[in-house]
Order: sequence, then structure tokens, then C-alpha cells
Amino acid sequence: MQRRHWVALTALAASMLATPLAWSQGKEIRIAHIYSRTGPLEAYGKQTQTGLMMGLDYATGGTMTVNGRKIVVIEKDDQGKPDLGKSLLATAYSDDKVDLAIGPTSSGVALAMLPVAEEYRKILLVEPAVADSITGDKWNKYVFRTGRNSSQDAISNAVAMDKANTSVATLAQDYAFGRDGVKAFKDALHQAKIVHEEYLPQTTTDFTAGIQRVVDALKDKPGRKVIEVIWAGGTPPFNALAAQNLKQRFGIEVFTGGNILPAMASYKQFPGMEGATYYYFGIPKNPVNEALVASHYKQFKSPPDFFTAGGFSAAMAIVTALKKTGGDTGADKLIAAMEGMSFETPKGKMTFRKEDHQAMQSMYHFKVKVDPAFAWGVPELVHEIKPEEMQVPVRNKR
Repeated sequence: MQRRHWVALTALAASMLATPLAWSQGKEIRIAHIYSRTGPLEAYGKQTQTGLMMGLDYATGGTMTVNGRKIVVIEKDDQGKPDLGKSLLATAYSDDKVDLAIGPTSSGVALAMLPVAEEYRKILLVEPAVADSITGDKWNKYVFRTGRNSSQDAISNAVAMDKANTSVATLAQDYAFGRDGVKAFKDALHQAKIVHEEYLPQTTTDFTAGIQRVVDALKDKPGRKVIEVIWAGGTPPFNALAAQNLKQRFGIEVFTGGNILPAMASYKQFPGMEGATYYYFGIPKNPVNEALVASHYKQFKSPPDFFTAGGFSAAMAIVTALKKTGGDTGADKLIAAMEGMSFETPKGKMTFRKEDHQAMQSMYHFKVKVDPAFAWGVPELVHEIKPEEMQVPVRNKR
């Protein structure tokens, strides 16, 4: 009788010891994706969500599990509003019990969210918000970013135009994305000279006065004259710039970065326009990009876009990190795994820099070709600007 009682207690103790491990392995990995499902950056946000889900499917071999734990994505719409994004992230960490978060779309929203990640001591993977300050002076150790930052945008764009006897005017949006972008662009120029900075509200639809100020600053300058456009969402200024016929009238060229395909329809008005882009589906040659392009064509009958690749990259980073930790979602374990971690993306290999958790990645110097087969100006590759070719500054205070 005593022996049977002892055996029963031993079995119970063994089951109690085993239960937490089994429960941990079977527990969901809960991820919040906070993005602009509506608002001025809606198109960007929706692409990111599509890419994220495609990337999670690809990275997990179609199982949506890591180490036996099911990945569950909880979507939240920040509407491009900083206060709302901050509140949604706090709710996700506290009430929804998410293990980590991805997003947001807007730089302004991201800056509001950073302290929340630090308060709750949980990972926030920023994709695709761009402002340098996110991994700069506003950064904390719980923040990683797969999206490119303003410096990467700026340095790569400077490659295309930084030549002696060149006068440059910038035309940018008056918020974190635009101002950080211009600052980084100025810092990256060594030969060309900035002669004017024009900042306009995000909601601008009439560019007449702003363009006139830019033209007045450039038209009488000797040598090459260039307008560098740094714009995201809303109404882009390219149609308004094209209507001014600036190259013929004043010899003023327009330069810019890449964008989503609908926005690049206006690039057809600028054949030969140069710049640098984060992604265009026809440029990178690697198995991950091939998988993304094939999957997107299969599901949507169209190529993946700028921010679709970003969402896919975020998924690849998260799954790579979770595989390294054996499915452990603790922030300290993830930070240790992700610092210096390399992972494959549609753009090729990215690596999280240890100093600020910014993903080091290639950018692409392009020249626009007008091809009647495409509804947009096609960015043809001039040169892949690899991470080691860009001296991207560390701007945080770590």
C-alpha cells in the first residue's frame, strides 16, 4: 500500500515537472503588428502586412510554428496617429500578452512607441518607419529595425548626385521622416552644396508656392542644379514638378528615392532620373526574392511592392531569432540572439548592427527607364550599394 502511494506521488511529481516545459513549448507566440491600416500611409501599411504574413509562412515552411509553438499575429490600426500607436502598443503588451511587436508605418508613431517597449521590456521590431532618431537618440535596447533608416536612404541617394559644382534644393515633408531625411542627406554630401530646404505639410496638395521657392533658389546657380525630393504617402509632388518643365526651362533636374509602384507612375515623366531605392522586385537576384515574387504573383497576379519586401524581411528576422532561441520569447534571450545576427531577406543578407540594432543592408542606385509595358517608371539598376560601401553613422548614446 505504501509502495503504491509512493509510486503515485512520484508520478504526480514527474508530471508537474514536465507540464511547464510542455506548456511552454505548446504556448502560442503572440506578435502584435501595429501599422497604418488606414490613414495617410495606408498603402504602405497594407503592403507591410501582406509581406509579413507571406514571410512568416515562408520562414516556417508553411507551418506558422517555431519549435512547436504556433505564431499568432494580432493586427492593430494606429491610423498614423502617434498617441493611438502608443496606446495600442501598451495594450498589446499588457492586455493581449504579446511576446513582441512589429511596426509601425509612420516615423512619428514609432517615436511615440519606443518608450513603451522599454517600459514593458519587450521587443519592438520597427518596420518600415525610417527616421534616424528611432535607432538614434530616441533608441533603447528593446528596439530593432529591419527597415532602412534615413541615413541609408540619404547616403545611397547622395552617391547618385554628390559631384562638384552641383547645387541642391531639398523638397520634403515637415515631420520626422522629412526632416531626418534631409539632415542625413546633408551629412552624406561632400561635394554638392545644399542651397535651400523646403518643408511642406504632409497633407499638401498644392505645391505651387513651395516649388516656386525651390526654383528661385536654384535657377540662377551655375553648374548642375538638382531638386532632391524626400516624400512619403499623401500626394507626391512629382506631377506638379513635371508640369513646371523645369529641366527645359531652367536646367533643373529632379532626383528622388524609390517608392511604391503606383507612386512611380509619375516617374515616367522623368526619363533618366536617378536616385537610390530600398527595393524594386526586379533588382535583387536571390532565392528569397524569387519566392516572394512567385508567391505574390500567385496570390495577387501582380509583383510585390516596396513595403511588401519590408514586411517579408521583418518576418525572416523574427523567425531566424526565434529559431536561435529555441522558441524562447524572453526579451533578454531575443536581444542576445539578434545583436549581430544575419538573416536572409528579399534584398539578400541583412545584419543587425550591435550598437543600435539597425539592419545593415544593400541599397540600389537606379536610373529611370520608360517602358510602355509597365505603368510606372522602371528603376534600372546602376549599382548595388552594399552595406560596407555606406558609412552609416551610429547616432544613439549607448
